Amino acid sequence: MSSVLDRRPAPAAAGPRPTLPRRRTRILVLPEARWALAALLLFLLALPLYLSGAPGWSWGPLFAATYVTGGWEPGWEGLKALKDKTLDVDLLMVVAALGAAAIGQVLDGALLIVIFATSGALEAIATARTADSVRGLLDLAPTTATRLLPDGTEESVEAERLTVGDVVLVRPGERVGADGQVLDGASDLDQATITGEPLPVAKQVGDEVFAGTVNGTGALRVRVERDPADSVIARIVRMVEEASETKAPTQLFIEKIEQRYSVGMVLATLAVFAIPLVLGEELGPALLRAMTFMIVASPCAVVLSTMPPLLSAIANAGRHGVLAKSAVVMERLGQIDAVALDKTGTLTEGTPRVTDIRPLPGSGLDEDALHRLAASAEHSSEHPLARAVVTAARERGLPLAAADDFASVPGQGVTATIDGHTVQVGSPARLPVACADRTYEKVVGELEEAGRTAVVVLRDGAPVGVLGIADRLRPDAAATVAALTRLTGRAPVLLTGDNARAARNLAAEVGITEVRAGLLPQDKVAAVREWEEQGRRVLVVGDGVNDAPALATAHTGVAMGKAGSDLALETADAVVVRDELAAIPAVVRLSRAARRLVVQNLAIAGVFITALVAWDLIGSLPLPLGVAGHEGSTVIVGLNGLRLLRETAWTNPAKDTV
Repeated sequence: MSSVLDRRPAPAAAGPRPTLPRRRTRILVLPEARWALAALLLFLLALPLYLSGAPGWSWGPLFAATYVTGGWEPGWEGLKALKDKTLDVDLLMVVAALGAAAIGQVLDGALLIVIFATSGALEAIATARTADSVRGLLDLAPTTATRLLPDGTEESVEAERLTVGDVVLVRPGERVGADGQVLDGASDLDQATITGEPLPVAKQVGDEVFAGTVNGTGALRVRVERDPADSVIARIVRMVEEASETKAPTQLFIEKIEQRYSVGMVLATLAVFAIPLVLGEELGPALLRAMTFMIVASPCAVVLSTMPPLLSAIANAGRHGVLAKSAVVMERLGQIDAVALDKTGTLTEGTPRVTDIRPLPGSGLDEDALHRLAASAEHSSEHPLARAVVTAARERGLPLAAADDFASVPGQGVTATIDGHTVQVGSPARLPVACADRTYEKVVGELEEAGRTAVVVLRDGAPVGVLGIADRLRPDAAATVAALTRLTGRAPVLLTGDNARAARNLAAEVGITEVRAGLLPQDKVAAVREWEEQGRRVLVVGDGVNDAPALATAHTGVAMGKAGSDLALETADAVVVRDELAAIPAVVRLSRAARRLVVQNLAIAGVFITALVAWDLIGSLPLPLGVAGHEGSTVIVGLNGLRLLRETAWTNPAKDTV
């Protein structure tokens, strides 16, 4: 390498996997959120005055302001829809609210307004968050790159201007500017954002590298093999956007139902008003009957049939560390019948730890002495494996010896002088071993077969021991897998970018039989789409940027919150904030309980509406009795839905098996 590269300072501690910078749209920047908040505050101010019997002048203006702030936007959108010869349910709700107010049911109308304004605000927030996450993903790729010219000089160019065949220089600590192949140099690259692997991957001449991955302590010359617009990172962006759009058909179906209901409601109300007039009834009684019909047929109870159970479930899940981003998400969680789990950071904790300490026969070292020797040599290294060795030594209370003549070779390991001996720690495949006895190779093979990363320790050129390092399994992983198997009727599938041997070993520990390893983000998406084409509703659980397209594609996506990347957290439908894997089957069971209550509530609401409408049409339903029946059904379904706020509603099937 040139002296220019060697003078480049090594990065500070590499730290955990890179995450996306936070570039969130503030909630109150969204007009929908501001109007909904204003309507809610005005409603809460008016409600106690109204219920306490205060004079109308004290609560009337507040309710009127609630109607205006919460209803003008859906009303305006509804009027624009009318211009296009369509009628949506938002306009119908505004009309129903105004109709309720016209016959003195101001509270009913205001409540309808607040519910619909809040729903619109939540939808706007979700849309803004998705846009934020996609913008943040673009920050993973560097904006500039160092291009090497044919005469050997360097120039800084915008990464998007790179073309296939260009050669770029990637210095220590920099992000790779484009997908390509290593022409010269060796280093360890953190590819967690692309493959999800917890440990840096050694790269040398001929190896493939990806845009957005972080270079370690070596310097690389890379030939660009893909146009920046077609890099893995760029494809992840497109997949997230495309997957989000695939959920549109469901929305179109709902809109069709709303349109039919809206038209039917308007026509029925007009008929209830006009037909009696034609038959000779006076204007006053006909109008009263029509307004009574509008009140009793209005979908207040239907709206409250779905929202209280789902919102109660959201609140209960939130108390236990699971954030479901909307009522739709909470409902969809209960529909899943297949689960795909990521490995690193999901089933495992996402950080390498020392799992095995194997002194070799004849070395004269016990476990503590071997560990102390390795940690003393690794103390000055920035490599994640080295940090794992040093951290484990400190946890065991081992005193570290002073290290002289420390040197680090990317992709190979470290060398230092400890107590007068030359100590080398690193890859068994790349460290020179001056010893005829190859016993250590058997130990290395055993550790690698068990899914460990083997690190050999040499003293004066001879192997004295081997350390095994692996990502530690979460304590509740096996119980969670068992619980999800019972809930869905089939065992979860493991989707991971890690190597097949490590994936199979971990899967065997937790009871997973189907493993797909070595996957890039597009491979995970393809797997999810394959299952969904078979009619499955797939729940994907992950934590990294590489999981985001699959999270967006799946029927429902859940992100692990502690170590999750910003993109995964924003793309996922729900987030396990406390990082407890066992909370996933618990929230699925809670969602199913909520869906059962929704069905119960819809049945109750349907019975009340049918009975009251029939009474109004066939007989003569007094307005006070109609309002009482309408409000009674609303209260019943509301209280029924609030049952899920109880602590006993949260049951954890994973912990039941521990």
